Amino acid sequence: MERVSLTETTEAVEDVHLAQLAAGEEMSVQHFEFEPDASVPIHDHHHEQSGFIYEGELTFLLEDGEEFVVEAGDSYVLAGGEVHGAENRGETPVRGVDVFSPPRPNPDWSE
Repeated sequence: MERVSLTETTEAVEDVHLAQLAAGEEMSVQHFEFEPDASVPIHDHHHEQSGFIYEGELTFLLEDGEEFVVEAGDSYVLAGGEVHGAENRGETPVRGVDVFSPPRPNPDWSE
């Protein structure tokens, strides 16, 4: 068993911080924080992704141009291979937790 702290974060892109909380053979759990005006570029991955927002409001940008807004108390699921990005358009940080299956390491979207 391993203990991980939220102080051990990775800045995947400017003002978007990730912390790998736990990872097993079938899934991983990741905490995220988006500062105001921060965004993650459009991307996809083979992992199924489910998440929960506990603070703020996050706008997902989908491949077809549709936008999907989730706010504190909301959860969501993205299928593996579904093209998406995310933006914090608010004035407060967005914080939440994602679960990925199969497990996913912290990405570096700046590459």
